[in-house]
This record gives sequence, structure tokens and C-alpha cells, in this order.
Amino acid sequence: MPESPAERPRRIVARREGPILVEGPVEIVLEDGTTVSSDRFCVALCTCRRSRIFPWCDTSHRRHSAH
Repeated sequence: MPESPAERPRRIVARREGPILVEGPVEIVLEDGTTVSSDRFCVALCTCRRSRIFPWCDTSHRRHSAH
């Protein structure tokens, strides 16, 4: 019998050159105390802080050249 989503651990995937992927739904508390949420099955969280829709990733990290 499969576990229900509420019973299994939340999966988080960290990527060296990109966002952190989190199985949803999620609720995130920002530094200023503001809470944002998403009911999507998977969300991408920005780690570079270049996203215009922070804390969600908008792939701005792809446009940055390290050279």
C-alpha cells in the first residue's frame, strides 16, 4: 500500500548551478516575515537572488556569465 503524500518525507533536490527543487505544496517564510505559498506539485526556489519573482526561480541564473 503506497504512502499518502502527507506520510512520506518531502523531497528536495539541490543543484550546484541552479535552483532548489521542492515537492509541493509549499509555504515559505521570507526574511521580513512575509509568507508565500504554492500549491504546485514541484517548485523551484531561487538560490542566486537574481530572480525577479524571488523566492521563486525565473531562470535568471542562466543569464549570468561566470567568466
